[in-house]
Amino acid sequence: MPSITQDHLIQYENDGFVIVENFLDTDEDIQPVIDEYTQVLDQLANQLYADRKISNVYANLPFGERLTKVYAESGEVYSQYFDFSLPQNGVDADTPFWAGPAVFHMLRHQKLLDAAESFVGNEIYSNPVQHIRIKPPEHALPQTGDNRVIQTPWHQDNGVLLSEADDGNILTVWLPLTNATIEQGCLQVLPGSHKSGLMHHCYQDNGLAIHNFDEKDALSIPMQAGDVLFMHQLTCHNSLPNVSNAVRISFDLRYQAIGEPTGRPVFPGFVARSKKDPESELHDAAIWERLWRDTRDKLAKEENPTFNRWNVTDPVCA
Repeated sequence: MPSITQDHLIQYENDGFVIVENFLDTDEDIQPVIDEYTQVLDQLANQLYADRKISNVYANLPFGERLTKVYAESGEVYSQYFDFSLPQNGVDADTPFWAGPAVFHMLRHQKLLDAAESFVGNEIYSNPVQHIRIKPPEHALPQTGDNRVIQTPWHQDNGVLLSEADDGNILTVWLPLTNATIEQGCLQVLPGSHKSGLMHHCYQDNGLAIHNFDEKDALSIPMQAGDVLFMHQLTCHNSLPNVSNAVRISFDLRYQAIGEPTGRPVFPGFVARSKKDPESELHDAAIWERLWRDTRDKLAKEENPTFNRWNVTDPVCA
């Protein structure tokens, strides 16, 4: 039985998204990623302890509790330390990122690529607009202004890209590494909104947001670890605030046909699957990490490039 059925494709076409429950195995597929990020957090905690920014490395705590404790005591949020992308401004030679082998293997997970084939075809490119979202309970967060750890505003994924991507077909794959309940800040979507085209986005304190968005028909979509959301690039969505006592962790990945513009050309993607040219596929996690390191080094020496089409002084947004 294929991972994506005809019923899934019909729902995707009608609603702009489809959730496949229990798509990934939490022990075999997700736990290796959590284990890798546990090591990353260990490195961060040890460095902060050496710098006397925290009084304890809290090695005995589970990942979520430990991360929350480290953030609270240090008074800082270290989202970029864990992300497998670079920020859109202020990149320097020391900007942290994490592009480890477990993350790379998730990007290349055969079940995800099999599913992506149903939406974008069998020549699959891993789009570089990709992130880990680690969202601690908002009541425990220091006030740092880092919008990557708070409620995400209503937006379309195509809205954060350059216009070069407008005629392409970029599939968003959103997967929770922990449960994403309503209290933990699950996603909300507006079914069928992908049929209305690209909406005007404006800069807000918590990121780019659709201008004057009407959310009265929004649908909350709680998900369990192992579930996967496949979403159209024009589907309107946001996330709720995390009002629970647990950290919510998720990946958002994107796939498209090889050769189509990514909408973020300064960042490195790679060929994930090609039936026409299998030798073009990237299988080496170290090479992927080096692509990001080389990109960081290049951006550190240049002025910040343009990452989207919107103007911060747009009179429509005043």
